[in-house]
Amino acid sequence: MALLYRCYHFILKCIVVLIGVPDPKLHRGEEALENAIKALQLKNGSHVLIVTDKTLIELPIIIEQLACIAKQDLTPIIFDDVNPNPTIKNVEQGYLHYQQNHCHAIIAIGGGSVIDCAKLIGAKVAKPNKAVTDFKGLFKVRKRLPPNIAIPTTAGTGAETTVAAVVNDPQKQLKYAATDFTLVPQHAVLMPQLSTSLPAHLTATTAIDALTHAIEALLSINCLSFSRQRALQACDLIFSYLPNAYCKGSDLYAREQLLLASFYAGQAFTRTSVGYVHAISHQLSANYGTAHGLSNAVLLLPVLRWYGNRVDSTLALIARHCRLTSLDYPIAQQAEDLLCHIEQLLGSMHIQVHFEELRQEDIDTLASSALKEAHPDYPVPCFMNLKECQNILLSVSVKA
Repeated sequence: MALLYRCYHFILKCIVVLIGVPDPKLHRGEEALENAIKALQLKNGSHVLIVTDKTLIELPIIIEQLACIAKQDLTPIIFDDVNPNPTIKNVEQGYLHYQQNHCHAIIAIGGGSVIDCAKLIGAKVAKPNKAVTDFKGLFKVRKRLPPNIAIPTTAGTGAETTVAAVVNDPQKQLKYAATDFTLVPQHAVLMPQLSTSLPAHLTATTAIDALTHAIEALLSINCLSFSRQRALQACDLIFSYLPNAYCKGSDLYAREQLLLASFYAGQAFTRTSVGYVHAISHQLSANYGTAHGLSNAVLLLPVLRWYGNRVDSTLALIARHCRLTSLDYPIAQQAEDLLCHIEQLLGSMHIQVHFEELRQEDIDTLASSALKEAHPDYPVPCFMNLKECQNILLSVSVKA
């Protein structure tokens, strides 16, 4: 079975090499949003669906952006019914809102959940006869989405540059991932002022989400030079600027660097996929509603320590690039220095080490679902068996 998985991974690698993965047009600076809107080349008076959530829509900074959109002779149509883990129903309602208001474009303003929901709304517009669940898996859209812009308000998911969109099915307690080159947003706007109101805890967990993307991209056997470069840049930016953003949320420079790190990490993992941290994390979000960034933050070290010396060379590379170790140390010590630095960073931001919601009677099912997600889609450096996955879940549960 392992050989079949590796054959599949090789095919995925060939697709990336031969076809390539599109990148969004990146807009930064004071006129970033105006420039992105102009690039859409919409007719005056066009209705634009603004996908966001009920918390963000009440913030003054979002109202300013809506006014900016209106100044471009466009009519913003608000859709803010997006859950923290977006559901199939959210996507269907957003699509209906788009159709009923005769919209011509989509602008997502929010975290990864909002952007993922906006991507799938766009997919429904492109293929209205398909159910949301029909987009699950690889290359099920294969049609250009309406003109769109993604504006992240958190520095974590990298959804503004990735080929994937994730949606929840609460009835089946499953998370579906749709993956298609057409799901990459056409334009990405980085506006650090939108993230200054993010609480310190969310600043931490979303940034660790981006760090997880970067590390799992580097661990992937499909990691090529571009992904390696972007992932290492992301790691360096996160280690350098997360403490400042966590302690002083108004630090616009630190916020911008984290947004850039998230973008780079997104570019990296969208070409390599992710690994066991995400596979397990998705099960917790699907079954308990656990925030994705938090679940990644809790699981990152247990999974990395499970890999053991099999990934020392990659972890040592990160440690050296980010100046977290001595070049004179053996590879194993350099790798351990990275793990210790991550542990200290998580501790300094008071990130928990266990999941209160994780029921031990669920562990077998969660582990089985995690491995079903990971195999064969994730090009992990080595394969985890069911018992090992169960042990990781047990290690982050609250003991009775």
